[in-house]
Amino acid sequence: MLLSLPVYDLEIPCSMDRKVKRKLAAIVSTDVKGYSQLMSDDDVETVKSIKACRRLMAQKIESHQGRVVDSPGDNLLSEFSSVADAVQCAVEIQVALQERNQSLPRGREMEFRIGINLGDVIEDGEQIYGEGLNIAARIESVAPGGGICISGSAFDQVKKLLPLGYEFLGEKTLKNISDKVPVYRVLTDPKDSRKLIYSCKYDNPKFRRNKRLLIGFVLLCLMGTGLFYRMKYSPTHVPLKIREKLMQMHLPDKPSIAVLPFINMSEDLEQEYFSDGLTEDLIMDLSKISGLFVIARNSVFAYKDKSVNIKKVGRELGVKYVLEGSVRKVGSRVRITAQLIDAKSGGHIWAERYDRGLEDIFSVQDEVRNKIVTALSVELTSDDQKRMMKKATSDLMAYDYYLRGLELHGTKMEGGLAKSKIMFQKAIDIDPGYARAYAALGHAVLMEWIFGFNRDKACLDEALELAQKAVIADPDESAGYGLRSHVYLWTKQHDKGIGQIRKAIFLGPNNAEWIAALGEQLTWSGKPLDGIHYLEQAMRLDPQYPAFYLWNLGHAHYLAGQYDKAVDIFLRALIMAPDFWPTHAYLALAYDALGLKDKASIEIREARSATQNQSLLSWEDRLPYKEHKRAVLIVDRLKEMGFH
Repeated sequence: MLLSLPVYDLEIPCSMDRKVKRKLAAIVSTDVKGYSQLMSDDDVETVKSIKACRRLMAQKIESHQGRVVDSPGDNLLSEFSSVADAVQCAVEIQVALQERNQSLPRGREMEFRIGINLGDVIEDGEQIYGEGLNIAARIESVAPGGGICISGSAFDQVKKLLPLGYEFLGEKTLKNISDKVPVYRVLTDPKDSRKLIYSCKYDNPKFRRNKRLLIGFVLLCLMGTGLFYRMKYSPTHVPLKIREKLMQMHLPDKPSIAVLPFINMSEDLEQEYFSDGLTEDLIMDLSKISGLFVIARNSVFAYKDKSVNIKKVGRELGVKYVLEGSVRKVGSRVRITAQLIDAKSGGHIWAERYDRGLEDIFSVQDEVRNKIVTALSVELTSDDQKRMMKKATSDLMAYDYYLRGLELHGTKMEGGLAKSKIMFQKAIDIDPGYARAYAALGHAVLMEWIFGFNRDKACLDEALELAQKAVIADPDESAGYGLRSHVYLWTKQHDKGIGQIRKAIFLGPNNAEWIAALGEQLTWSGKPLDGIHYLEQAMRLDPQYPAFYLWNLGHAHYLAGQYDKAVDIFLRALIMAPDFWPTHAYLALAYDALGLKDKASIEIREARSATQNQSLLSWEDRLPYKEHKRAVLIVDRLKEMGFH
């Protein structure tokens, strides 16, 4: 059954002062490889040839219910309502063009490159516009002569519909396109039917810069500590079976809920930090309740700015209830709407609208949280009640600076971290008892050291001091203990680190970051089987888990001697984060342990290519294994395999 794409109206005034339509369409962009050279050699014959090719392509497009939109220069742009029709048409076009080339003189063959994208376009009469077209054109430039490349959005629609194979080329940075785009090459050979191959040819320049090389491997050591909960590894295009294979999405034995990002209804888009912050705070507060099962921030924010089906969200995240809402902040007033929905039936449990002054924002948060607890009949322990009564801060200005800091901190760039520190410090200056602000400031300081923006090891002492202040300010806030555990890992005080992260989990029993951090710290401490248990638990709380969860899980299986599982998981990690070269290094070690020397050599070459043969000499001291000999053995084996 082929997918038919809907058309919907959007009231946007166009240049002719009338409504235009937006629609989702499969865009096919085609051009000629080496067109300029062909024109230079013989412009008359080239024009004749390209006209003949266009007639051939137009016939194929029409027969597959497509439409030619434009044909500037050597390019032919067409659109289809079905992605499957677009891909089938592209395959037939390439076959027909190859047959035609066989009858042409040597050097006069005309090879076409084809790019296909499923995207949103604006329809204005016979013309279409929008980024969907631009992405198709940029993907076309990635395709080889005579080849076809498709975007991740197109691949998701056809991967099971057509008897074709695909090679994942990684997430590409395309010219004038803000976000990276997953790109797949279509494989038409019958022997590749239904295959999905993962290319090892990655080209992210950030891992090729000398000043980042050593830091890249250092990041590996931190990946599960919770500092990277905002990293923008997109899991959107990871095949669902990967997640299903790692965990069963059965409903928990206690009330389960996902809090979707509150929609910013303010006219000022800069108020986005406020609606996001309210969402995160509500998740953090609910996560403190032991009688609830609360999905992690990372997973729910995967649905931000998307039209969602609540029943589908419930199935994908494995929860019974979903909370959604909106925030409109105007001057000193705020309007918050919230509704709790049964994800199975789609029925409303309750819905409320709050029109308040900004000074009442904290009481509104309390009311929403209490209504959830009451509606779900959650039994609160004395510890739960104690934690619920605590407020992170009661000062609106301090809270606003804290939220602004979180937004800046999420960029993980040098300027963003530096600015976030200013915001967190302002929050602390206003409210010296704001524990979360101390912990957030400490995280920013630690990350500047991790990324190499500040190479002074005194950063570790400063981060630890801020963690201490957070704990003193509020002994029932988990963030200070979490920060302490991170610092202790870096200073190889494993037992202290494990004790601190267990304390953080006690105070935030639903916090996936802390649970994943415990799994990672146990793994570095020589207890990988225990690490696996907690990492899988974190994945259930965070079904849209980031790539570093998979890396840590693969690391744990490798240390446990379960090399087959380690290989499988590292390969999955590369799907989500194909440019992270340390995964290649440990995948090579796992292949080597299985006796698969050729595959190990390939991964070593990939790692070496990414690092430009950066020396391993200092890594023995940086890898935070509790037993130093483990680091020595790993580094020595990588050197023996040619990774110098």
